[in-house]
Amino acid sequence: MRLLVLASLRARTGNATTAARIRDHLHAAGHVCTLKDAFMYESPTEIANLTSTDEFDAALAIHLYKGGRLLQGSRIPFAIIFGGTDINEDVKCEEKHRVMGAVLREARFAVAFTMKMKELAAAEWPDARNKIYVQTQGIKTTPSETFDWYRFLQNADIPTDPSSLHMFLLICGLRRVKDPLYLVDVFSDWHRKDPSVHLGIIGPAVDPVFTSEVKEKVKRAPGVHLLQEVAQDDLHAAMKKCFAVVNSSVSEGMSAAILEAMDLDIPVLARNIPGNAAIIKHKETGLLFSDPQEFVVLSKSLMKDPIMEREIVTRAKDYVMKHHSWESERKAYQNLVLRLQ
Repeated sequence: MRLLVLASLRARTGNATTAARIRDHLHAAGHVCTLKDAFMYESPTEIANLTSTDEFDAALAIHLYKGGRLLQGSRIPFAIIFGGTDINEDVKCEEKHRVMGAVLREARFAVAFTMKMKELAAAEWPDARNKIYVQTQGIKTTPSETFDWYRFLQNADIPTDPSSLHMFLLICGLRRVKDPLYLVDVFSDWHRKDPSVHLGIIGPAVDPVFTSEVKEKVKRAPGVHLLQEVAQDDLHAAMKKCFAVVNSSVSEGMSAAILEAMDLDIPVLARNIPGNAAIIKHKETGLLFSDPQEFVVLSKSLMKDPIMEREIVTRAKDYVMKHHSWESERKAYQNLVLRLQ
């Protein structure tokens, strides 16, 4: 089949990573997949022209609103993969809700990353319940062998002595829903008392106005650094060198960065929101915090207790291998896509 895959393709955002992974799964089964950035198109008419000119057989859209709205009235069969903010945030807007309901009615099937996400969608659009499948994200990490950690730290003016450095890494696209400033004040206060702790924020500048706010805030926050973006395999190598990976989002579908940290044997501290609580069991496979002060308390307990750290990391790795297998995800999408024939 010739498949069109529509997603927000801004570099290194979750939807772009998911789109590339699914394209690879479908390529491996002999399908021809073309990735297109949903932000390049205004209306379903443009996509209808594209699908007829390029003779696509079917389409997949990631994000029920951003990608799905472009497939309304499509002459070719299509399916939807929920993104996260579509089900968690966009449903609150009446117009988006109406469009998403119409798209879901037309879709052959939809995929949710978690049972919780399926239930939220089914509560909004009960008639669609039976066409929503749950398929967790598959994870594969590829840390670079040649990544220069010391140069990376030097470039950010972070002390390079490994014996006196506890590096926390917050990986996210710079936009409000990811709330990268949530911990900045409390972390900076902690750094003043314990200069070994540093927080690095790394990710694409998705929202330029908000990115400026982040830069201004970080400038005035000792111990907090906005890091230069790096390629995926270098990021995985950097994660391996960190003390912990942090997530402070207001809303998440399923954070690939959390799952990648688990796969790389790095402890995770994440904000206690439904998307994070779906993949982290508190004090078993990671630590969940409900406010910035609790983040510091939990971080300190992790630093003081290497046995607890090792147990959490071991269980988290087991969890990822069991529930987020890349091979299982590949098989699932190769089977699901046959429903578009």
